[in-house]
Amino acid sequence: MDTCIQKIREIARDLLEKGEVEKVIGFADGTIPMATSPVAISSKDDVEKLTFSSTCGLNLANYASKEKGKIAVVAKGCDSRNLVTHIVENQIDRDKLYIIGVPCSGMVDKCKVASKLEGEITGFKEEGDTLSVSTADKTVSLDKKDVLRHNCQFCTHRNPVLYDVLVSDLVEEQALDNPFPDVDAIQALDDDARWQHFQDLTKNCIRCYACRNACPLCYCPTCFVDESGPQWVGKGQNSTDVDTFHFLRAFHCAGRCTDCGACVEACPMGINVRDFTRKLNKDALDMFGWEAGLDIAKRPPLDAYSPDDPNDFIK
Repeated sequence: MDTCIQKIREIARDLLEKGEVEKVIGFADGTIPMATSPVAISSKDDVEKLTFSSTCGLNLANYASKEKGKIAVVAKGCDSRNLVTHIVENQIDRDKLYIIGVPCSGMVDKCKVASKLEGEITGFKEEGDTLSVSTADKTVSLDKKDVLRHNCQFCTHRNPVLYDVLVSDLVEEQALDNPFPDVDAIQALDDDARWQHFQDLTKNCIRCYACRNACPLCYCPTCFVDESGPQWVGKGQNSTDVDTFHFLRAFHCAGRCTDCGACVEACPMGINVRDFTRKLNKDALDMFGWEAGLDIAKRPPLDAYSPDDPNDFIK
């Protein structure tokens, strides 16, 4: 990982020194262990701020379209797929984007890590597939695969799909017999149990919109929850309004979601927001053979019409 970080810094320094980009968007260490945050640097003197580890779970594509001028973005597999979507949907010009590709072996679930120890985490180190996590009382070694985020366990596009330079060798992609066991489990429930699952999912939602704000696909100038003429959804904690927000936001992501997990990473209430989009991802794959963000020359299936589109859902 240290080699990867050094390469990112070298590339960033070279780009800024030569004036090839105005900013480099990457990750910086936070103020507490396991905390990293997005950072935009515009001076070669700041490249030492850049870092990368299996705690860099947010999707940096979310910040790309907000910048002016040519920028560089550090992108793992899911970030690069969202950058493809941004380009396809005319949110950013490919010529103004330099992609620093980082092959990814998965991001860790910080809650899973915390559950393995008692007390406040005071230290975190990563050596290959081994994590060293410390509290005031002890240090434990964890196997990274045992604390991976759920979306990373089922990711089949760990390598960037679009990049200008790679910081390390490509990693082996996962071959999965069934990438959607969670969807199958929910579908196996009867109607009442399935509805109860989603009611239980949203019962602790505080409508902070962290999931929306972290999502690289939510870039409407005015979100439907903020519309006032007409007002589509109330501002309170009425369960219907909460459900409306989550279901409509999910449908806005249909055929576009890369399952990056940024929504879950950002949620302060620990809600598995991905449950709203996973079935849509499975349907897009089953019905259209489509996975979002893999091809810069193709538009999402719900954004284009074909006479061969399946229509057996029409009764």
